[in-house]
Amino acid sequence: MRKLIHQGSVKDIYEVGEGEIEFSFSNRISVFDKLIPSLIPHKGETLCRTTVHWFKAAEEAGIATHFIDQTSPASIRVKQVDIIPDYDKLNFETTNYLIPLEFISRVYIAGSLFDRFEKGTITEAVLGFQEGHVPRYGEKLPQPYIEMSTKLERVDTLLSEEKALEISGLTLSELKRIKEIILILDEKINRGVEKGGLIRADGKKEFGFDRQRGIMLVDVFGTADEDRFWDLETYKKEGECVELSKEFVRQYYRKIGYKDALYDARAQGKPEPDIPPLPEDVIKEAGKLYIELFERITGQTF
Repeated sequence: MRKLIHQGSVKDIYEVGEGEIEFSFSNRISVFDKLIPSLIPHKGETLCRTTVHWFKAAEEAGIATHFIDQTSPASIRVKQVDIIPDYDKLNFETTNYLIPLEFISRVYIAGSLFDRFEKGTITEAVLGFQEGHVPRYGEKLPQPYIEMSTKLERVDTLLSEEKALEISGLTLSELKRIKEIILILDEKINRGVEKGGLIRADGKKEFGFDRQRGIMLVDVFGTADEDRFWDLETYKKEGECVELSKEFVRQYYRKIGYKDALYDARAQGKPEPDIPPLPEDVIKEAGKLYIELFERITGQTF
């Protein structure tokens, strides 16, 4: 018997047996840590099936995951890990828990990373460019850039490596191993999506420990929600970054000024403005994008 234990912005999580839970992917969508009052047709199924595709690819590469089985077109069964919001309870001996970090791996300068560069909060040298170089939006980084943010806070906050180690219970060697896994997975994803005429610009991953404190890949990755994809042919011919992921929806809220208003309110400690629903034409286009991206990523037919 399924028991609902958590409803997130996208997934409903059910307890289905001892040590196991089920992710049910909905058609809900969120941006900037805000749930949009609109549903995107077919979104849940495309995310679920893309997730299964990459979990299987990870396991073929010898990377441990919490994936058990796909139980329906829009749901999967996975091993359950503990969510421990009190960082003081995490140490080098804690087992079977969600590491409270999001790992963002970037191959191109885009999105919030480009915004931070323009504001001067991150430099070209930190990103691997020669000092004085001014990268353009969409330019490939000299090498992949991995950074970490909080996972369990209401709003994600970027962390230094020192702070990430402090709150997560990770050892330095474990953090190094996670970064190695990310690079292995990214190489697999990057090569895979090129076959579908895509560029993967950046993406997020999450990890946990099993009951023996073995590192395993958890949650969702390589999808239209977690990763940013561009059309490869257009990028090569025109240098244009055609968004084929949830970034398409983020860009809508940037264009209407909502993103700036929201971040200004957060910076000033003011009440956050409600996020408006999406227009019908944007909803329809977003639904098409999720299907298209699923097919181009996986090579499967929806």
